[in-house]
Amino acid sequence: MAPAAAKSKDLSQNRAIRIVSAAAAGGYAVPAMCCYNLEAIIASVRAAEAKRSPVIIQLFPWAVTYADGLLVHAAAEAADKASVPVAVHMDHAQTPEIVRRAADLGGFDGIMVDMSHYEMEENFALTRELVAYCNERGIITEAEPGRIDGGEDGVADVSDMQGLLTTPEQAEEFVSLGINWLAPAFGNVHGKYGPKGPQLEYDRLKSIQKQVGDRVHLVLHGAGREWFKEDLLRKVMECGIAKCNLNDAMNDHFIDVLKEKAGTAPLTSLIEQGTDAMQKAIEQYMDWMGSTGKA
Repeated sequence: MAPAAAKSKDLSQNRAIRIVSAAAAGGYAVPAMCCYNLEAIIASVRAAEAKRSPVIIQLFPWAVTYADGLLVHAAAEAADKASVPVAVHMDHAQTPEIVRRAADLGGFDGIMVDMSHYEMEENFALTRELVAYCNERGIITEAEPGRIDGGEDGVADVSDMQGLLTTPEQAEEFVSLGINWLAPAFGNVHGKYGPKGPQLEYDRLKSIQKQVGDRVHLVLHGAGREWFKEDLLRKVMECGIAKCNLNDAMNDHFIDVLKEKAGTAPLTSLIEQGTDAMQKAIEQYMDWMGSTGKA
C-alpha cells in the first residue's frame, strides 16, 4: 500500500506530543487504547467525542503485518476526522524493520521504538538510529528503559527474558537518545498480574519523574483491567504518568459480547453491541484519568 503524505518535521506540532504534553501540564492522563479491529477504533473516537476527551489510538505491529497497513490508514482517517484531538501511535515496534515500515506508512504520529530485548549497547545504538529515522518523518518516539515483564497479544513473545526495573540513571541515558515518551519499569507488567496484584515501586517512579520529567513524559504499560481502577490510576498519575496504555480494559468487553451472543444475534448487531460496550468502558477510564472535558 502506498505511504501517506509526509507529516511536518516540526515535532512541536505533532498531535501525539501535543495531546500528552497538555495532559502532563494539566495533571491528568490520556488513555491510549490498544486497538485490534475497526470497532475498537470507532469506539475510541466515539468515547472521546462523547466525553470531549483527547485519546490515542494505539496499534501493534500486527496491525501492519496482518493487512498491509489497512487498519493503520483507517485509524489515521478516524483521527483526522474526529472533532477532538486524536493521535495514532504504534506500541512495541520490536525490530528496526517494523519501525521503518511503520514510519514509512505515514499514518502514525508516534512509534514506540522497543529495543529492550537487545543488549544495552545495541539497544542504545538502534534506538538512537530509529528515533532519528522517525523524527525525520515527523513522528515522535517512545522507548522502554529497563524491561517490563510479561507479554500481551500482538507483541512478540520475549517472556523468557526477566523484567528489569528502570533506574533514574537509565532514564537519563534514554532521554539523551532523543525520545519524547518514556515507559519505565517499576513493578508493572504486561498482561496479567499474579494473585497479589501489582507490586508497584512508587518511590522509584517518583525518582524517575524527578530526574527526567522536565524533558520527557512518562507512560504506563500494564494497566490491566482487573487491578487498575480509579485509585491506582490516580496514584501513578501523581507520580508523573501522563499516558496510560489500556488493552484488556477495552477489548475484553468486545469479547464478552461475542461470547454471550454469537450465534443468537445477527453479525451486524454483534458488531454494534461490541462497539458500544467498548465505548462505555473507555468513557469510564476517561473519567477516572481526568481527561473528560479536556478536549
